[in-house]
Amino acid sequence: MNFFDKLNQVISENQSLLFVGLDPNPEMMPTCFQSKNIISGLSDWLQFIISETVDKVCAYKPTLGFYEVLGAPGLELLHQTLAAIPPHIPIILDAKHGDLNTSTIFAKTVFTEWGVDAITLSPYIGQEHVASFLVYPDKAVFILCCTSNSNAFSLQQYPSSESPFYLQVVKESKNWGTPEQVGLEVGTTNPDILSRIRAVSPERMIMARSIWAESDNLYKILAAGLTANGDGLLIPVPIDMLTQENLSEQIQSLQTQINQARTEITQNASSCSVWFSDVCLLEKHPQLDLILQMYDIGCIMFGNYVQASGKTFPYYVDLRKVISTPQLFHQVIKAYEEILKNLSFDRVAGIPYGSLPTATGLALRLNCPMIFPRKEVKAHGTRKLIEGEFFAGETVVVVDDILISGKSVMEGAEKLKSVGLNINDIVVFIDHEQGVKDRLQQNGYRGHSVLTMSEITETLYQAGRINEGQFSALSERNA
Repeated sequence: MNFFDKLNQVISENQSLLFVGLDPNPEMMPTCFQSKNIISGLSDWLQFIISETVDKVCAYKPTLGFYEVLGAPGLELLHQTLAAIPPHIPIILDAKHGDLNTSTIFAKTVFTEWGVDAITLSPYIGQEHVASFLVYPDKAVFILCCTSNSNAFSLQQYPSSESPFYLQVVKESKNWGTPEQVGLEVGTTNPDILSRIRAVSPERMIMARSIWAESDNLYKILAAGLTANGDGLLIPVPIDMLTQENLSEQIQSLQTQINQARTEITQNASSCSVWFSDVCLLEKHPQLDLILQMYDIGCIMFGNYVQASGKTFPYYVDLRKVISTPQLFHQVIKAYEEILKNLSFDRVAGIPYGSLPTATGLALRLNCPMIFPRKEVKAHGTRKLIEGEFFAGETVVVVDDILISGKSVMEGAEKLKSVGLNINDIVVFIDHEQGVKDRLQQNGYRGHSVLTMSEITETLYQAGRINEGQFSALSERNA
């Protein structure tokens, strides 16, 4: 189970967005734990915090620096604290690590030896630094993109408040990993900052920090940072609350307050977000808005990604999010329809599993029967190879989402042909190019695509969504 699945499971079980900082700060240690030596007192305090919060929070966040300044006994205390956390609750190590030279060995230590689930990183070294931590597929990172430190204002707001540096960090970090790998750490008391970050990264988990410096700010923070589904935002337990004897009761009260606000915010919000274009080009691609929307919600990401075939591409396409965005899904179906209306066929067939929602939408829109070849034949029931009603001799148009090698879609087409159906056309949403349509033609199929990666790349570059380096890397691959 990857980090975000583990996190979301605990959020659901405990009905909590709260996380606790397990920081052995001697200055904050309650007097009732000060009778022993400092390490023993801190240990008892941290054990007390865990026991009082284990069923009321979704994650624990030890800050590495607090343990390091205590020397060797502090690191031993860290191991004791990590061991005391139940294995089903995620651990986010707050390290703000930012050294490329030690990133590989540090990632191995914290993930394989210490057993933490996620870590906070400084963004300044860039993707190469983050990559050392993302080679562990079940782990995750949180990129520090904004801090509440007033002295950092001139840096974070540079070059202007309209285009601040912290938003550039958010945009870049989206290219470093998928939403299941990369989250954001945001320290702020300003709901407007959190709202701007959420607008740029609607799909990312945000770990909020420093939100308690201003009173009566919780509702505004939640309204700004929550996703449309009322999640995607982690809230810290106030530090001063951790010093109280009735910690469990106080966290229970805070948990109830947050959940009531979540319910109110999600009920008042529209169930479907609406996207508006912020780009005006003189010569624009006919599918400009479609391309930009896919990029903005994280369907298209840039970096080094291993594909299902084992090959590494400088981008990753995840069309599964489209079905959760009705406005975009409608446009995708319409784009397919523009191609299909010029073809001749009796039925639509989707290739499991990615294109089944699309095939269903097209069947409804075109009032055309749908079938699909099974990915695997069941060992029980009817043991059908093809699901749905059909008649031998009919012509079927095959619909798929992404054309990379053509292998899977041709395997699906062959299953359909094996029961007497005719296949002439295969229609996909994105063609990765490099001669795949030629391979389809060699096997007797006409290939059609809504978009090619070259078109997507060129459009995103013209619109300023990707930089020249990303554009060049993609252009070289598609050449």
